[in-house]
Amino acid sequence: MATKVTTKKPLSGNRRSHALNATKMMQKPNLQKKTINGEKVIISAREARTLSKKAA
Repeated sequence: MATKVTTKKPLSGNRRSHALNATKMMQKPNLQKKTINGEKVIISAREARTLSKKAA
């Protein structure tokens, strides 16, 4: 089982139509399962990109 490393959470807000009707919506973070040093972790795509950039 992968351990969750990131602290990112969904953002909440309203969707607005042209008539300005408001409906609740959620923007979920882009969480990915990656293997780092033989350990499976759940991190965001941005964090994975930063880690691969720092490792090179």
